[in-house]
Amino acid sequence: MASFYLRGPATLRNFSLSASSNGAPSTTQQIGPVVLELPLNKIRRPLMRTRANDQHKVHELMDSIKEIGLQVPIDVLEVDGVYYGFSGCHRYEAHEQLGLPTIRCKIRRGTKETLRHHLR
Repeated sequence: MASFYLRGPATLRNFSLSASSNGAPSTTQQIGPVVLELPLNKIRRPLMRTRANDQHKVHELMDSIKEIGLQVPIDVLEVDGVYYGFSGCHRYEAHEQLGLPTIRCKIRRGTKETLRHHLR
C-alpha cells in the first residue's frame, strides 16, 4: 500500500490508496477530498435518467477536453467503496462521447445517510 503526503498551506494531509474489490482505487485515512482518475464505469450516476444535458455544451466541452484536457474534476461521493456522481453531468457525458476510459474526480467520503440526502 502506498502512502502519499500532500503539504498544503500550513497543513499536512495524509492518505493511502489501495485496490478495492471493484477494481477502483479506494481511499483510507483521508482528511478532506482527494483527486484521482476513476474509470467511468465505476461511477454510478443515479440522477442521469431524470436530467437532460445541453448537447451544445457537451460538444463545447468535448472540444475543450480534446485540446487542453479536463480542467475541473467532477465531484464524486464514495460510500462503502462505491462511487456516486451527482454533478459534472456535462463533463461526464463529454468523456463518454469521446470514448475516454477515465475521468478526473474530486472524491469525498460519505455515509449511507449522506447518500440518502443526495437522493432526495
